[in-house]
Amino acid sequence: MGRPKRMKVQNKVRIHNKWIVIGVAIGIVLILALIFSTVFALVNIGNDKILSGITIEGIDVAGLTRDAAMEKVQEAYKPKLENDINLKYQDFETSLNPTVIELNYDVEKAVDEAYEIGKGYNIFINNYSILFSLFMKKNIDVDMSLNEDTVKQSIGEMEVSLPGRLVESNYSVEGDKLIINKGSAGGKIDEDSLLNKIKENLRNVNSSDGAIEIPVTQENPQPIDIQKIHDEVYKQAQDAYYTEDPYEVYPEVDGVDFDVEAAKKVLEEDKDEYTIDLTITKPEVTLDQIGDAAFPDQLSIFTTRYDVSDVDRSTNLELACSKLDGKVVHAGDTFSYNDTLGARTVATGYKNAKIYENGQVVDGIGGGICQISSTLYNAVLRANLQIVERRNHQFVTSYVPAGLDATVVYGSTDFKFKNTRKYPIRIKASAQNGIATIAIYGIKEDPEYEFSFNTVQVETIPYTTKYIDDSSLAKGTEKVQQLGANGLKTQTYMTKMLNGKVVETTLLSEDTYNPMTRIIRRGV
Repeated sequence: MGRPKRMKVQNKVRIHNKWIVIGVAIGIVLILALIFSTVFALVNIGNDKILSGITIEGIDVAGLTRDAAMEKVQEAYKPKLENDINLKYQDFETSLNPTVIELNYDVEKAVDEAYEIGKGYNIFINNYSILFSLFMKKNIDVDMSLNEDTVKQSIGEMEVSLPGRLVESNYSVEGDKLIINKGSAGGKIDEDSLLNKIKENLRNVNSSDGAIEIPVTQENPQPIDIQKIHDEVYKQAQDAYYTEDPYEVYPEVDGVDFDVEAAKKVLEEDKDEYTIDLTITKPEVTLDQIGDAAFPDQLSIFTTRYDVSDVDRSTNLELACSKLDGKVVHAGDTFSYNDTLGARTVATGYKNAKIYENGQVVDGIGGGICQISSTLYNAVLRANLQIVERRNHQFVTSYVPAGLDATVVYGSTDFKFKNTRKYPIRIKASAQNGIATIAIYGIKEDPEYEFSFNTVQVETIPYTTKYIDDSSLAKGTEKVQQLGANGLKTQTYMTKMLNGKVVETTLLSEDTYNPMTRIIRRGV
């Protein structure tokens, strides 16, 4: 009876001793691992290489110095920063320039983060970081940034050229007729979705250079609201007059009206364009009868030159000036170029002439009127009026220096200024014999300043070359369809002077002009 009991005790002792041995062994291993990792961590503090197991956006930088890692990662992102971002929808293709959208990758931050792993002052944290990167691996993201406003502006510009695009209804007053364009259903770019696709493509260093598909939704135009149009068009006739104390000028106003119920019946027809008869009531006294007395002083004048041999473009310039000539802007009021000129259509007299579209020079209705808006912009600046809305062209123009142009697109891009002077002003505009002239008249104030302008070229954006296969050309031959032109980033400064002495110099605008793609057709 006593013997089995002793054996049981002996077995328990042996098991106990076995666990003691295992525990001691584990303790020794842990102590050795701690000693080893601590020594390694201490040694690693002075190491000028990145730890094993570290990648940056999937790029292996283990064992590299900081400078070598910078060079390797920057080289990987180089194509993203140098190549245009191609976009397409059906047969429509366009692109974004990385420099224009201010694309940037913070490679230095990512490399610094990779380099500092395991090199801190806390040995225990270093040990964890070293072991984690060694066995679990660690990938570091590269922060990417771009100018979203510029991207959205570019998306808006490309939407104008989108095939089968949505066209909203619009109207214009031409003489005694109200012209209403019905609009048409079509595609509209999903701006947010496209922006996200562009950002996703740019964040991925390994993404292909293939074109990004432009997301487009199919939408219907808003119904024509004839009552709303009537409320906007309706005016009571008013004679022109001015007062001397205080000095104010009130130009004549033509009375405008139309029969809403009759217009509704016209709109029941299935047509693309409707013509509504207007009832025009003429005032008895016009501004021409009191013009000289009301606007005695020339406040500014600016001229640009154009090619009279281009008859259609010259016609557009003359038509734009005729609509501006005599326009009065009261003190405190805001002038709109698009509202003044109205829709640029064949019905309103505009001709086909050269315009910029999708990186190319093509024919378009109303081509050339941006020269008049740019001429007006310069006259307005010299008359010391406040610019409310102004945007530079997509490319550098030939008729005014970079930084001193003002582009317009009916329905999307306008040129506006506010009359911040004490008295009303009147615009005088003409285009004849190859010279477009715009002058601003009003009452001189005390003090009356003079202005000069200086544009500084901050950066040059190199153009790219696009090849188009053309079976009509002999194989191996090439034909230049469009010469390339570099883009620019500029800063324009305005200097205010009084009696020839500088009062102040301020930054007027910062502008970016896209490079114009060089297009070469080659035989296949």
